[in-house]
Amino acid sequence: MTATRLPRTKRLTALLMMLAAFVAGQACTSAVVSGRLTVDGRPLLWKHRDTGCQDNRVERHPAHDGLLEFVALFDARDTRDTAAWTGFNERGFAIMNTASYNLNHDTVSARDMDREGVVMRYALERCTTVDDFERLLNQLPKPLGVETNFGVIDAQGHGAYFETGNYSYVKYDLADEPSGILTRTNYSLSGRPDEGGGYIRHENEKQLLAPYIEARNITPAVFTEVISRTFFHSLQGQDFTHSERWVVDQDYIPRAISTASVVVEGVLPGENPRLTTMWIALGYPPCAETFACWVGDGGVPLELTGTTANHCAVQCDRVNKREAEVFHNRRGNGKLYIDMSKLYNSQGTGYCQTLVPRNMEAYRQGAAERERRRALLNK
Repeated sequence: MTATRLPRTKRLTALLMMLAAFVAGQACTSAVVSGRLTVDGRPLLWKHRDTGCQDNRVERHPAHDGLLEFVALFDARDTRDTAAWTGFNERGFAIMNTASYNLNHDTVSARDMDREGVVMRYALERCTTVDDFERLLNQLPKPLGVETNFGVIDAQGHGAYFETGNYSYVKYDLADEPSGILTRTNYSLSGRPDEGGGYIRHENEKQLLAPYIEARNITPAVFTEVISRTFFHSLQGQDFTHSERWVVDQDYIPRAISTASVVVEGVLPGENPRLTTMWIALGYPPCAETFACWVGDGGVPLELTGTTANHCAVQCDRVNKREAEVFHNRRGNGKLYIDMSKLYNSQGTGYCQTLVPRNMEAYRQGAAERERRRALLNK
C-alpha cells in the first residue's frame, strides 16, 4: 500500500456516510481471469454493469497529495465523483464489484448501506496490490456499509474476489482456482444458500465462456463484443439472439438496465503498470461502441467524459437513444420486450451487426496506441 496514512476512524466514517448518497440499485455480471487463459498472458477484470442510473461517464483523476492517479466509471449525477463503479490506477491495481444479496444478517440501517462505490474509489487512490486491498478491508471502520463481491487484479498478475459484508469478508484467490477464472453475479458463494440473485445469468456466463476457457483464448473483446451482446438463456437452453423479433427482457446478461461492459486488461509481470488498459462499451452494451482508456494525459476519450449539461457522456447519450429504439414499445407491458430486429436482422443492419466490426477495428487501433504509449514510457 502507498505510504499515505489512513484517516482516523471518525473522519472516514463521516466521509463514507456523506458520500453514500449517489448509489443506485446494482446487479451486474463479472469475471476475474488469470493470464493463463488469455491470448497474451495478461489478466482481465470484467464487469457488465446493471444499474438504475442510466447516465454514466468515465473520468481520470490525477495523482495528488500522495494519492494515486486513476480512471473510473461514475454515475453522471454523482458530480463529485464520490463512488467509482469500475476502475484502475497508475500502479496497475483494478477493482469492480457486483452487488450481493445473501451475505449480511445484521441490523445496519439502509441509510448506512450502499457504500461499495465509495470504498472502490478509496481503494483506487491508495492500493497497489490485491494484498493492499485486503489490508484496507481489515483497516476500514465497521460496519463497512456494503454487501458485495469485490473483484480485483494487480500488476503482478494476482486476482481475487472478496465477498464482503458489513463486518467480514471471504477471499477467493484466483491462484487457488484450477480453472483460472472466477465469476460472480448477485449472490456470494459464502453467503446463505439459494438466496440472492443472478443465478440464471451466472449459468449463462459460465456456458458462454466455456469454449474460450477450454481454448485458453479469452480476450477483452470476448466480453464486450460477444458475452455482453448475446441473449442466451441457460434455463431455457436457447439463444434468442437470432430468433423471433420480440423477446422478453428477462435473465439475459444484457438487460434494459445494463449501462456498460467494462474490461480492465492488466499488464504482464515487470511491464509498466501505466500500460493497464480499460476497454469500455459505455451505455447499453448491444448498442455501444468500444473505447480504450489509460491513465495519463489524453488517456480517456473526450466523448466518454461528463461534458453534457447533465454531466453525462456524449457517448452515453448517443447509446441511450439507440436503446430507446430497441425498447420502443411503451404501451402496457411492451417496455419489457426487446425488439431484436434493431440489434440483429436479415439485412445485417442491426446495431450489433454494424458495431462489432467497427469495435474490432477499435481494438486493433487501441493495441497500436498502447504500443505508442509503451515507446514513450521507455524513453
